[in-house]
Amino acid sequence: MVLTTDVPTREQILARVQETLPTLRKNADWNEENRRVHEESIEALAEAGVFKLRTPIRYGGYESDTRTLVDVASAIGTADGSTSWVASVFWIPTWMACLFPDHVQDEVFSTPDVRICGTLSPTAMAVPVDGGIVVNGKWGFISGAHHSQWQVIVTVLVAPEGEPQPMMALVPMSDLQVIDDWHTSGLKATGSVSTAAQDLFIPADRVLHIGQVLTGLGVSAANATSAIYNAPLLPVASASSVGALLGMARGARAAFFERLPERKITYTGYTSQAEAPLTHLQVADAEMKIDEAEFHAHRLASLVDAKAAEAAQWTMEQRVKARADMGAVVRLAKEAVEIYASASGGSSIYSHQPIQRFARDVQAVNLHALMHPNTNAELYGRLLCGLQPNTLYV
Repeated sequence: MVLTTDVPTREQILARVQETLPTLRKNADWNEENRRVHEESIEALAEAGVFKLRTPIRYGGYESDTRTLVDVASAIGTADGSTSWVASVFWIPTWMACLFPDHVQDEVFSTPDVRICGTLSPTAMAVPVDGGIVVNGKWGFISGAHHSQWQVIVTVLVAPEGEPQPMMALVPMSDLQVIDDWHTSGLKATGSVSTAAQDLFIPADRVLHIGQVLTGLGVSAANATSAIYNAPLLPVASASSVGALLGMARGARAAFFERLPERKITYTGYTSQAEAPLTHLQVADAEMKIDEAEFHAHRLASLVDAKAAEAAQWTMEQRVKARADMGAVVRLAKEAVEIYASASGGSSIYSHQPIQRFARDVQAVNLHALMHPNTNAELYGRLLCGLQPNTLYV
């Protein structure tokens, strides 16, 4: 099913997203209690077009640039970090799906507002068979699995001859077992459960070598000339992810200032927290960190979008710096949230206060293997010291 659509501007998309925020805030507590995003929130995001941002125009999507992803995720994140994280995660496997053969995309995108979850962890094994591969294994941290129709999996293909090869495949969620094991302290509402496959046959046309995906060398004829689908995966994924962190930091700031007029500093002479010099130093420090995080997020998005528009090749330095920018956003957002949380006093730890949720969520993102600030800083430092990256994920 091939559609055409009038593609809204970034401003129009953001205006629609702003209309969803009251619903997203209302459902934030329910999300945490039930360890997944409320269906009402998912439907609100679908209505706003959030799940169309990386879908090809020919299927009714928007093919939005990464600056739009940053701004949309940031807006959603001010209401609920987990909801923003799930939306961001969907954009990345959706982009991956656009590298597969066109007839495979026809099937995937026949579902309106299709949602695709996924992972880059090769925690399953596969063997070749006639017409495809057979996979056995399990994948963890599958954010948004409860709301998805498809999953991108990674598996190690072991053939009778040759070296094992990491492969990526598209699988309907109906072919996978969903394991409800998401019991965590942060990002509780992302529903990042595990999934498993047992003797699962996957046809060859739904399988790509992971090297093709990491370098953006897809086999889609229809997307071959579309700028956003011709880029290395990690810069694209990095730019897709950072907006959620900006949103969490801005959400924590809003939660702090909402309570500030009624707060004093207990056991001191300050009857108004807003009058204390300590508060002035704290909020100024936090605000500068949010500004710095925004700089790195927008620089990353601008790089990805400019390279796509120019159809230019990526240098290794640019690819590594993209991950460094992502790591900087993650670190700075966490530092800003921690300042606001620390300045919010003991009453902020009650579960009905959103700032404690932002603090837990931003901490969880900082532990993500691909987003960890130290890992990304070290990778950039290696390159600056004349060494090659010690990972394929650049």
